Order: sequence, then structure tokens, then C-alpha cells
Amino acid sequence: MSMAGAAKKEGTGPGVTDHGGGVWSIPVPIPDNPLGHTLVHLLDTDRGPVLIDTGWDDPTAWDTLTAGLAACGTSVSAIHGVLITHHHPDHHGLSARVREASGAWIAMHAADAEVVRRTREAEPTRWLGYLAVKLAAAGAPEEHLAPLRAARASGRASGQTDALPGTRAAQPDRHITPGELLDLPGRRLRAVWTPGHTPGHVCLHLEEAHPAAGEGMPGHGRLFSGDHLLPEISPHIGLYEDPDDATVTDPLGDYLDSLERVAALDPAEVLPAHQHAFTDAPGRVRALLRHHEERLAGLRALLLGAPLTPWQLAEAMEWNRPWADIPYGSRNIAVSEAEAHLRRLVKQGRAEPVPGTDPVAYQAV
Repeated sequence: MSMAGAAKKEGTGPGVTDHGGGVWSIPVPIPDNPLGHTLVHLLDTDRGPVLIDTGWDDPTAWDTLTAGLAACGTSVSAIHGVLITHHHPDHHGLSARVREASGAWIAMHAADAEVVRRTREAEPTRWLGYLAVKLAAAGAPEEHLAPLRAARASGRASGQTDALPGTRAAQPDRHITPGELLDLPGRRLRAVWTPGHTPGHVCLHLEEAHPAAGEGMPGHGRLFSGDHLLPEISPHIGLYEDPDDATVTDPLGDYLDSLERVAALDPAEVLPAHQHAFTDAPGRVRALLRHHEERLAGLRALLLGAPLTPWQLAEAMEWNRPWADIPYGSRNIAVSEAEAHLRRLVKQGRAEPVPGTDPVAYQAV
């Protein structure tokens, strides 16, 4: 089967874009999410088509994905393999259905595969207890903790605990090894480990001449960037949560280092999982590095005023809506992001915990 395209073309199906050279993108909707959709990419290989991410596990998303594949001249049953940039449900959600329909393998970085295994096997009440302890230590008020404690006591994961990880995600049967070319006959696709958004996030570098190279487009190949590098927004950077691991991680530091790694690749074009394709990856990386430095400086300025717990810092941070309008589960995510920024400030020597505080408050240095 050959689906090779030559140039980017819009309108080849339900929102499908032909990026040329055997690469397509299919916008798969995310229910009730301001991002709107995940751009699932289709890559032609000599052994059959391969998906990069799959979209949210939702009937409308599934119908959109299957219609998009038909518009690309293929079908779910023909899919040879699935490459997952990271384990989040808007990327990995439909992987199990794709595998059931096609027999395709699913590949993911080992660190995110471990997250999938852990969340599939975890007792919901154990996770509820862990989350309640973590949030209490971050300074969450009792009214926020009460629903978690009540759900744990009743032995169920319900109520306002909609931020709990899902348990239906497919366990991958292959690992993506950073630095190595993937086993895709006829293509040169290399995995690049880019932790930060998740511990096992990967970008995939298509080390082939861009279809527009003959028109003078500068850069080296194309980069499927997942959520690591997006054209207009910065991805969420929170803590890597694991009830069995007390290691103090630095996800924001991991992310900033990963950005530098991607800039050095200097791809001709970036094909992200949200928004739209774009060029000048090094320029976008520089903008994101500035953004995070400005944000860190702003958070340190807040800590100059008075010591703050992670919860209080999250309340004071700028979000896309007022704190009062942020839903319950999203507040958990916001506090995790505040903690990730605090860890970076502490590691840089720009903030420190205040001795004797409980919950621990932080002050600027």
C-alpha cells in the first residue's frame, strides 16, 4: 500500500491535512476541553500505516478517527503500529480500540509505560489516600480535602475526584528507546526523550528531507512534538506522582533541558499534537525558555511578600481563568504545577522552605 503525498493539502477529509511525504494529521476531538482536539498523525511505511497518538477514548473521537483514516485512503484495520508520545488520555486513550481492530503493536517510552501499569493496577482508594495526603501537605483547605477523604472512606472513586487517572489505558507491548531509529521499514524516525510534561514523553524526529526542501525550506526533517513543543501555549508541567517512590524530581528542570535538546535538532517543521504545524523550532524554544524564566521570577517575587504554601502560591498564580472558576480536579493540577515551579526555584537557590512550618511554606532567597 502506498499513500505517499507530495505537498501539504487541506480539505482531504474531515479536517484532515496532507503534510506530504506520507504524513497526515487528523484532528480528533477532546470532549469538554478548551484544547478542542488532538492532532493524530498518520505515517505511511513499507509495512503499513502507523499512528502517532490516537486521541481520547470517546465514541465521537473514535468516529472522527475512523473517518479521518478513510479520508487518508486507509482504515483502522490496516494500522500496523501505534507510537505514543506520552500516556495522557487525549493521546493514548483510543490505543486499545485501535489494537483490537487491527492487531497493531503499541509502543511507548518505558517511564510512561510504567505509569500506565501503575494506574491500571492501583486500588482507587489507595490513590485517593495518597492524593489527600499530598494535597494536605501542600496546604489545601479542608473543604477541598473532604470529598477525597469521604470517597476513600466509602471505598469508591467518585464524587469530585474526576482528576483521578483512568484505568482503561492499553498496556503497550513495545518500548520506544531514546536515540534509536524505530523499526519502520522505509522511514527514518528517531526517538528523542523529552521528559517534563510526563516522565516518558518522547518527540519523534523524521530524519528525511522535508517535501518542501526543494523550495528552500531550511532545517532538518520534521519533528512530531506531542505536547512538548506547541506553537502558542506552554504544556502543563506538574509533579511526577508515584505513591511508591519518594524521589524528589524536578520536572520543570527536565522540561527546560528537553527544550534545549529539541532546539539543537533544528527541524524544518514541527508537527505538534495540538493547535497547528509550525516552523522555527529554535525560535519557539527561546520564547518558551523566556516565558518560564519570567514566570519563575514572578513566583519568586510573590514569595518575597510573605511565605506561601504551594496551595497559596497556586491561588496567586495567573491561570486562564480566576481561581474561583477553576474546577475541583483542575485545582489539583494547578497545585502540582505550583509545586514543580517551587522545586525549580529551590534547586536554583532562589527559594527555600521555612523551617517549622506545617504545611510547609516557602520564602524567597
